Amino acid sequence: MRRPTLEAVAARAGVSRATVSRVVNGQATVAPHIRDAVLRAIDELGYVPNSAARSLVTQRTDSIALVFSEPPTRVFSEDPMFSTVIRSASVELEAADKQIVLMLTSSAKSQARVERYIASGHVDGVMLISMHGADPLPAAIARMRVPVVSYGRPAVPIDIPYVDNDNVGGAAEAVRHLVESGRRRIATIAGPQDMIAGIDRLAGYRDVLRGSDRRSIVAVGDFTRESGAIAMRQLLEDDPALDAVFCANDLMAVGALQALRQAGRRVPDDVAVVGFDDIEAAKYTDPPLTTVRHHIFEQAAAMTRLLLGLFEGGPADPVILPTELVIRESS
Repeated sequence: MRRPTLEAVAARAGVSRATVSRVVNGQATVAPHIRDAVLRAIDELGYVPNSAARSLVTQRTDSIALVFSEPPTRVFSEDPMFSTVIRSASVELEAADKQIVLMLTSSAKSQARVERYIASGHVDGVMLISMHGADPLPAAIARMRVPVVSYGRPAVPIDIPYVDNDNVGGAAEAVRHLVESGRRRIATIAGPQDMIAGIDRLAGYRDVLRGSDRRSIVAVGDFTRESGAIAMRQLLEDDPALDAVFCANDLMAVGALQALRQAGRRVPDDVAVVGFDDIEAAKYTDPPLTTVRHHIFEQAAAMTRLLLGLFEGGPADPVILPTELVIRESS
């Protein structure tokens, strides 16, 4: 069967082709009774608008690029942050009758491909996730004058809207908890120092220790469970007397717990452990993990709403969401 055409809808509704086009494209210049007749004809004929033709009229694709500056092995890994961001953004965009175009950039070739795709007008806006400091993509997209927002404050100076959580304050609260509980040798497993979450959470740790008589003891991971275990073993080797560790995310804390157990250290009796994010698994570690609750779903939803607001001329002010310390048995 041939697909119903715009002309067939117009004939069924008894109106002009231009009137049908205005209804399909959501213009408000059509009388209600005429709009109803057109919508009935569309329903009766099973007409589906040609998206390419519609885009020419509206200058919109109704598609949003969700760009992760990570390889597929990282995005589709055990880290729930990525799937939570995708799920949250999908919910918001579906409600706005828009769709996600998922794009990954982990090499110069893939980055060039993403830039070409965006510059060619295939999407109405861009959401950037998991950006690294040396990544040139944010600046390149900003030059295209395409609406863009970032999940987290960009690690390099660039004027694009973003939604972040209080990384510094959340980390500081976690470390104060360890100080106030009497821990003397408090280490940290910091996140990557080319990512703003890693930088800010390390800054929060250092801010608190700077005001006490305790020294900083730092190892760096990459937000994976394996890196947390490796860093924990390194810290124990460098300072066997440490009695607490603040991990910049929960996955690294899970790895640290495993390394401590293998080393015969009891948690929290010998070493207290605190994480950051409050992922679902934090409730089920042994012992359950004290952590800083970071509302990933809400942050991604706020990022999506910020971008949708930009389409309507809304504000581009940064949004900073609060965090809270969740105390469990690991500290």
